[in-house]
Amino acid sequence: MTDHARQALEHLRDPSQFQWYVIPLLLLVLYVYAVEVQRRDWSTVLAGLALWGMDWFNEIWNALVLHATGRAPVWGASGASAYRILVGLNIEICLMFAIMGVVAVKLLPSDPALRIAGIPNRWLLAGLNSALAVGVELFLHSAGVLTWDWPWWQAGCPLLIWLVGYLPFFLVCFRVHDLPRLRTKAVTVGALFALDAAALAVFGSLGWL
Repeated sequence: MTDHARQALEHLRDPSQFQWYVIPLLLLVLYVYAVEVQRRDWSTVLAGLALWGMDWFNEIWNALVLHATGRAPVWGASGASAYRILVGLNIEICLMFAIMGVVAVKLLPSDPALRIAGIPNRWLLAGLNSALAVGVELFLHSAGVLTWDWPWWQAGCPLLIWLVGYLPFFLVCFRVHDLPRLRTKAVTVGALFALDAAALAVFGSLGWL
């Protein structure tokens, strides 16, 4: 097992690491959603939850990579944190992704069919948002708080991080936002979170996470 992986596991789900700043961060997330609920903008609410659910899915399989290989996850969150949930997911990252989808759909043109420079706007914005997210990851990696121990997932090969780590997040988020029926949006998001919950329950009970 790599040193980075050991560091990421060191305080895994350790409540003694709790810091009070988590509480205002949580309230900020709740406020963002409360504003959209007050406006009855269910498309934005469900799109935001869809991106959050996609991040949980990614974090679960990332933890399973560490269990399967015994060497390292694809990415590890080894920096200081108020609570490390999974080997690559801390409470700060979790709360960030909880509102990232809401922010992303706020920037969408109202017309899904609109093309920008000949490119469908949903695909273009998903690609740009993913590139910005990869840029943030590169900074976090350089700061030593986000670690990469596999040669195919490195700063010198950012395409895979963009393609697997972020692009699906935004595409699913935008797709849920644009679905024509509220019921279909809700069922889609519900199915995603049901999958996440089942994986957490099963793999967590086996001690694989």
